[in-house]
Amino acid sequence: MDLLRSGGDSFLTIRFSEPTAQYQAHKASLDAAIRRVLDSGRFLSGVEVESLESEFAEFLGLEHAVGVANGTDALELALRGCGVGPGDEVITVSHTAVATVAAIQRSGADAVLVDIDQYFTLDPHQLSAAITERTKAIVPVHLYGQSADMQSIIGIAQEASLLVIEDCAQAHGATWEESRVGTLGDAASFSFYPTKNLGALGDAGMVVTREAGIADRVRSLREYGWNSHRESVLVGGNSRMDEIQAAVLRDKLTRLEAGNSRRAELADLYRDALQAMPIKLPGNRSGAQHVYHQFVIRANKRDELLAHLRDHDVLAGVHYRQPVHLQSAYRDRLQVTTSDLVASEQAAGEVLSLPIYPELTDEQLESVVGAIASFYNRP
Repeated sequence: MDLLRSGGDSFLTIRFSEPTAQYQAHKASLDAAIRRVLDSGRFLSGVEVESLESEFAEFLGLEHAVGVANGTDALELALRGCGVGPGDEVITVSHTAVATVAAIQRSGADAVLVDIDQYFTLDPHQLSAAITERTKAIVPVHLYGQSADMQSIIGIAQEASLLVIEDCAQAHGATWEESRVGTLGDAASFSFYPTKNLGALGDAGMVVTREAGIADRVRSLREYGWNSHRESVLVGGNSRMDEIQAAVLRDKLTRLEAGNSRRAELADLYRDALQAMPIKLPGNRSGAQHVYHQFVIRANKRDELLAHLRDHDVLAGVHYRQPVHLQSAYRDRLQVTTSDLVASEQAAGEVLSLPIYPELTDEQLESVVGAIASFYNRP
């Protein structure tokens, strides 16, 4: 039996000689969740979405969560719900999924890109120079499962009276100083794309906030800007989460922390096994709990190593091969110069994501390590 996981240009396959008991139990649980929706006869805007919103908000320790169609919509609607729009500037990073910048552009604001620190997240030292009279918000991206330096970012934002809207698409359950990411700014967005730590069976997303006003605006925006009388009082769209995805996510939410714990165990095994090799291991930020959506090393001759791994049936990936500011759709639309983003461009040429997910066995991890060792031990 093959279990295929895809994410960007990374395709990860887990092979079992026969279905494991854990797999069978999880499948039965998901089957029951889906059957519950089919039996209800309601497929949109029902009890499953409402229950997931309540349960996810409780998991984070927040008052409000609003389910939407996907993570990109979640960030766009979080921005718009906070009042960000045309004429505003929003500061974020270039070393991220393009969805971060796409969502900012779709909100009507202009994205301003700054460089990253050694943890692949927004470098607070770059912020002050990027702030202008048009700056309305900062979007820190908790990339690969690790929190950005929220203490510094929030401090700068408060001093400049800026909003902070967290991009938590890869950081379900990660923490900063014992608070879960998503609870630190004015609002936050989550993606439930199937390969995420908390993944649906298709697309889904969530906007979370402590502010009732923001949540109410997002609820309106996700459905044509309607008020309670179905009059469009805002210019909204259609970004509803469907009931089947919500039911699946409710089931998988109960296993999220166990899955994150297993990812941390695998990360420790990788560190122990790879520390003597000529690669740079991912850093752990003091005060942050990493949930390892990706285990990202940095390597010289990265593409040669990647090809070698794939020749040995290790399907690693690159997140991300090209910074957003160098991609053709955005090259002339963003406020940045090439010389400003040295760390982002260097990372793009070195990063390599190794397989990491809760179902990965110790033996499979040893095979990955063995393939890496064979690359560096070649004559």
